[in-house]
Amino acid sequence: MTTAGTQKLAGLLEQTGLFTSAQVEDILQRQQQNGMSITDVVLDMGYARDDEFLKALAKAMDIPFVRLAGTVIDASVLQKLPTKAVFQYNVVPVTMEKGALRVATHNPFHPGLVDALRLASGFRIRLALSTADDLSKASKKFYGVGADTLDQMIQHDRIEVASEEDLLPADLSDLDQEASVVKFVNQIIWEAHQDRATDIHMEPMETSLRIRYRVDGVLHQTPVPAQLKRFQSAIISRIKVMSNMDIAEKRLPQDGRISLRIRGEEIDVRVSTMPTVYGESVSLRLLMRSSGMLGMDKLGMDARDSKILTRMIHKPHGILLVTGPTGSGKSTSLYAWLHTINSVDKRILTIEEPIEYEMEGVNQINVRPQIGLTFAMGLRHILRQDPDVIMVGEIRDRETAEIAIRAALTGHLVFSTLHTNDAPGAVTRLLDMGIEPFLVASSVEGLVAQRLVRRLCPACRQPLPVDKASLANIGFPMERLSEGTLHTAAGCEECRMTGFRGRTGIYEILAVDDHIRPLIVARASSAAIKTEALRRGMHTLREDGWTKALQGVTTVEEVLRVSEEDETLSEG
Repeated sequence: MTTAGTQKLAGLLEQTGLFTSAQVEDILQRQQQNGMSITDVVLDMGYARDDEFLKALAKAMDIPFVRLAGTVIDASVLQKLPTKAVFQYNVVPVTMEKGALRVATHNPFHPGLVDALRLASGFRIRLALSTADDLSKASKKFYGVGADTLDQMIQHDRIEVASEEDLLPADLSDLDQEASVVKFVNQIIWEAHQDRATDIHMEPMETSLRIRYRVDGVLHQTPVPAQLKRFQSAIISRIKVMSNMDIAEKRLPQDGRISLRIRGEEIDVRVSTMPTVYGESVSLRLLMRSSGMLGMDKLGMDARDSKILTRMIHKPHGILLVTGPTGSGKSTSLYAWLHTINSVDKRILTIEEPIEYEMEGVNQINVRPQIGLTFAMGLRHILRQDPDVIMVGEIRDRETAEIAIRAALTGHLVFSTLHTNDAPGAVTRLLDMGIEPFLVASSVEGLVAQRLVRRLCPACRQPLPVDKASLANIGFPMERLSEGTLHTAAGCEECRMTGFRGRTGIYEILAVDDHIRPLIVARASSAAIKTEALRRGMHTLREDGWTKALQGVTTVEEVLRVSEEDETLSEG
């Protein structure tokens, strides 16, 4: 049955010039059957892009189309519409125009929208159109993540927490059942996952609770509602409940783990709390079970280095060490190596602190120092389990190093990590631990140093005009400029205006062969070992970084940021 409203809607759709009469009829029929918004129906049926349709519809309706990403909205305007209405109707107030509030929406045909917004604000309402993505980002930017949930908590007035001391153990059973707090914590974790964050930091300040996400290795402050400090204890206690921590203990650091499922995604979270002046600081490390294990082809190595490393990880015995500072992707590389060689005919055991990813077919042990299960103790017992391949999370002391070397010399392949700046430095570190040079020379098969550089966003990267003087000043090999084009980060909505999206590795691989072993036995310096390795064809971290910069993968600045200045090596 055709109504006046349906005829009017059909007329507006035809005025956009994007649809045939048959398509308009199809859209209206689908909308009536499913109860979806007209915009969602158009997108679902693939008739037009979001922005394309809304621009044409705005012109037909004689109302503005706004891109909220670049729009500055006065704080007084934002306050004229209650937070609950903003999130309930997915709208954002934009301006005040002659006593009327201009509100951006994605669905201007929502039944009773204008009346509901007028009652909520007390002003006459004029509509503007904007994309759903713009509205979502703007509401988080201007009101903060979880603002609607926090608004419900304030309205219900069910949680009144002024300080850490006010939350007594007697309140905790009620707190655990508080749905709004549960929802807020889940929202924070989900938003971090959506932003590709690896870490969430909740940091109590004197008058606020700051929340920061680490994305591509760089911290970004997340906008949160101003009233969040009021619920600090409730939120932190909820996280403690989820991670099986002692909720009453606020004076000592604690560690825990959360496994949760949000909107179909399996997320593992490592939780650490630390007492500070203004309350407990909470750090959450996000580990994605569903993301799958990286293969060797996803690490970012060039064909030459990949071939060398593949040969190393398929050796029957010996030690292969990956080096670099915290957060340089060492664990990811170890898992990729294990994933590559994992097969039914190999018995693989690992000892880690903590286990970051669970691998099918691999026996993984979690270090627990509080009961005496250290790396050294666990490794000693692993040798009685008839392993073919052993992965040790980190070699921290002489005892662990000695057992790992003994395992390598008795026919086992051992993977582990060390904290050194470059590949040759790993030899010096082992010798400093007190390991005999002949043992290092006979057991170590390869050394890999790595760093992570941010990848340029493919949507907005731009070619960089060559300034030869500046490049020469930083030591860029000018003779290589013909190999590719350098790019710079521009910034767009796709990459949160950072210019980067994702990370990749740069590598330095040193194969310990018959030319390197005599130098180790003779206790040669790290510089001397590096000189020989370079003469044998090793690429330094910075050289690999220059290659990726010339390929347009990253920028010169990123390479400089993460790589050490190559030592000036003198002959003899």
